[in-house]
Amino acid sequence: MGLFGREGKGSPFDWLVVGLGNPGEKYANTRHNVGEDALRLLAERRDVTLKGGRDNALIAETRFPGPDGSDARTALAFPITYMNESGRAVGAMVRRFRIELPEQIIVIQDELDLPPGEMKLKRGGGLAGHNGLRSITQHLKTQDYIRVRIGVGKPDNRHVGKVHVLAKIPKRQRELLDVAVTEAADAVEMIIADGVDAAMQRYNSKR
Repeated sequence: MGLFGREGKGSPFDWLVVGLGNPGEKYANTRHNVGEDALRLLAERRDVTLKGGRDNALIAETRFPGPDGSDARTALAFPITYMNESGRAVGAMVRRFRIELPEQIIVIQDELDLPPGEMKLKRGGGLAGHNGLRSITQHLKTQDYIRVRIGVGKPDNRHVGKVHVLAKIPKRQRELLDVAVTEAADAVEMIIADGVDAAMQRYNSKR
């Protein structure tokens, strides 16, 4: 049997929500860590604390309102591997939380191909050169997970992409990103409550 639906203890979780970024104070509040920012906002809204332990990740187990008033068991996770090793943590958590389908994984990420402050949803598709997504896809052997993409804009020079995503953010752009981070957290909640199609219709049609 593959990674998904693997036998384990306890009942399967409904969702695994992963916020991507790099661990440590040095990377906090950088463009590359907007996924972590949105994940922490979700944890704050559910009044849970992300804690370290197994699987190279900070994790909080909680419940979100699901379809028709149901309770959706959800794991919130921030891998504390570096970005390009994110898949190691995600693969381990898929097994641990007995996630049955890739469509039950929501990855919140920074996106160079969107302007700063724009937020879009995507189900499956290409990786757009994102190291975190590449690692996750390698470990899961599928690209069919859901992405919540927070635009951070492209640098002026394509050779300085890494510098761009790891640099501290100017105040005005930080304000734009904070709005997108909030919107990303809202979108995750809507995906869990109403399904990804409804959420995509709402957020992807916004200009």
